[in-house]
Amino acid sequence: MLKVSGLHLHYGASHALRGIDLAAERGKITCVLGRNGVGKTSLMRAVTGLETPSAGSIYWDDVDLLALPVHKRAAAGVAFVPQGREIFPLLTVEENLKTGYAALPRSKRSVPDEIFELFPVLKQMMKRRGGDLSGGQQQQLAIARALVLRPSLLVLDEPTEGIQPSIIKDIERIIALLAARGDMAVILVEQYFEFAQHLADEIAVMDRGEIVLAGAKTELSETDVRGHLTV
Repeated sequence: MLKVSGLHLHYGASHALRGIDLAAERGKITCVLGRNGVGKTSLMRAVTGLETPSAGSIYWDDVDLLALPVHKRAAAGVAFVPQGREIFPLLTVEENLKTGYAALPRSKRSVPDEIFELFPVLKQMMKRRGGDLSGGQQQQLAIARALVLRPSLLVLDEPTEGIQPSIIKDIERIIALLAARGDMAVILVEQYFEFAQHLADEIAVMDRGEIVLAGAKTELSETDVRGHLTV
């Protein structure tokens, strides 16, 4: 499991994360909720190695992630689908998928067939440039690229942002399928309670760099959760 303990993160004089504790288990979806600017993305970037915390610890199973650079965290099974997708617009779909090879040993440098079962539209578009895809197709490509790593921890930062409702339903179904296999922990960052409510096993609500409410979805009051998400 992922275990984040006492995590602090500073941007200069700005204290972005304040003593964060968070856990995520295989076979479960942990949703991190909160308004814009409360530190959700900073937390995910710290977990995946894109930001360096000023204090605290992050362990994936028995691996100290803070001791590993980004590419070695990827090799250890940590995959990140960033906010805004960040695909390569001038590369084809196939080339975007193959960028996931960088952290893999040569014997595993292939695109798993499962990816095209989950995202059949990508198989039809392998030679199209990423920048020519719709927003929803780009989001599917971003998730597929992360899955090329065969991750055991999948971190998704607001995967529904700017996506049409039909694709949101597809993404919801795929996230649920991935977690149901039991070999992957999923952390889902969201602003919108309705999407998280359908998927979450565990919920952590952030405000001003802290987790202010956390627990199993079944144990938390919807009113309390929503109260922290309204402006």
